[in-house]
Amino acid sequence: MSSIVDHIDTALTATGRIVDAIAADQLSAPTPCEKWDVRTELNHLVGGMRIFAAELTGTDPGGEHESDWLTTDHHAAYRTAATLDRAAWHRPDALSGTVRLGFGPVPGTLAALIHLTEVLVHGMDLAVATGREDLIDQRAAADLLEILRDNDFDNFRRPGMFGPAVGIAAAVPAHRRLLAFTGRALL
Repeated sequence: MSSIVDHIDTALTATGRIVDAIAADQLSAPTPCEKWDVRTELNHLVGGMRIFAAELTGTDPGGEHESDWLTTDHHAAYRTAATLDRAAWHRPDALSGTVRLGFGPVPGTLAALIHLTEVLVHGMDLAVATGREDLIDQRAAADLLEILRDNDFDNFRRPGMFGPAVGIAAAVPAHRRLLAFTGRALL
């Protein structure tokens, strides 16, 4: 099995393809992440990537999580964040240390799993919201769903990071099963 950092690389690339396809007039579209439109969810994702990268490298992220990271170019904002994020996770000590998150410090390997989940799930939300489910990496979705089911994902439901799992047919694509598992109610 590939390492968690390899999974993060795959997620950053897959989500990057989705972000590249988002037109400016789609930024106000609603997403499966309740109460967020595309711009808000993408801004949250970019901010999280910048903060993770800063935490891993001991630098200043340049803003708070919900600051306006996108400004006027959401494509460039994502590319910059992905470059910083990828480099930070490839540091030799990235998985061996402790990472401070909003709810407290966690081991690097757990932080990596949380981050992988954020990048993939929010990317898939954006694909659903913009009608670009064809760009989703179904293998990455299936792999993450398996990883989450093999771990105690309920710990992430408790602090309100993800809602309770939503029932969905087993025959739907992997990304829809993953989104339902993380609490997204999809029609």
